[in-house]
Amino acid sequence: MSKENLHPETLAISSGRPAHSAGEGINVPISLNSTFVANGPINYGRTGNETWQPLEEAISALEDATSTLLFSSGMAAITAAFSLLPHGAPVVASHEGYSGTMALLKRYHSEGRLEVRFVDITDTKEVISQLQGAAFLWVESPTNPGLGIAEVDVIIGDAKKRNMGVGFDNTFATPLNQKPLTFGADIVMHSVTKYLAGHSDVILGSLSTKDPALHARLQDARVSYGSIAGPFESWLALRGIRTFPLRFTKAQENAAALAKKLAGHSAVTNVRYPGFGAIVSFEITGDAEAAERVCDGASLIINATSLGGVETTWERRRRWALESPSVPENLIRLSVGCENVDDLWADIDTALTKA
Repeated sequence: MSKENLHPETLAISSGRPAHSAGEGINVPISLNSTFVANGPINYGRTGNETWQPLEEAISALEDATSTLLFSSGMAAITAAFSLLPHGAPVVASHEGYSGTMALLKRYHSEGRLEVRFVDITDTKEVISQLQGAAFLWVESPTNPGLGIAEVDVIIGDAKKRNMGVGFDNTFATPLNQKPLTFGADIVMHSVTKYLAGHSDVILGSLSTKDPALHARLQDARVSYGSIAGPFESWLALRGIRTFPLRFTKAQENAAALAKKLAGHSAVTNVRYPGFGAIVSFEITGDAEAAERVCDGASLIINATSLGGVETTWERRRRWALESPSVPENLIRLSVGCENVDDLWADIDTALTKA
């Protein structure tokens, strides 16, 4: 059966498996090797590992990519993507996105490494107006933490007409909701740490593409910078991917239900939920201190950075200096997990009420 006809649930379980051989195990073993016998497919531990390839194959299958490269973190993957651009290249990116990406681009801009044009990625006219003469478009949709939605097919289509490169952070939506390569993106980035691995126990990133030449350049960047994945983390992430569709579907259902309940709560002034995904951001009636009290006032929900695990977490995002000043001080980002939704709502309601 061709994998092109398989559903995501099946791809997550079946991709990256060893060949079906009598008496052999069905799971990929962990390869704890840094040194390899000469003249084989892997010559050195920085250029390859037997545990990377199955995970890369699984992510490629989910994203309809021809190849994927693992990195030591999502930021390592993002840095590798931008490293391919020539000095001073004009880049268009969201002014309100993942703080790590924005911090990197702001530093590159101040140093003259890149010319970064920050835009409201949800304002299609503004984005297109800034594409003139640019070399690269970086898209994040939904944005983190505001959950803004870009007209991705329109802005990517315009960028490709201008022969621009396009990178896409698909961490929040995941390939269950959108596949950016089908819109024309050249690179899809995942913080594998989040939904793909899904258990808050690894830090990994990935870049997927359909372009063999681009893959080779990204691979050279990974080798040169040494931003390689650990074999144990790769094995854990592959095990996590086996249940990714099940986990994400449940979390997404919970998020939709909680967004509706939050919209009717007297202590909540604004709810941001794009209708898909497992992140809900909301603003409360109080100030930053009140938002902190909410986050500290739960018994089930954990006040923590990062997201995408089976457990529900939340935090006030502006507690971080790197966060965009356009994010309200009293905004709470809720990463919804797989717990019973009634238990989660009881916890949220209690925290909001006593804050």
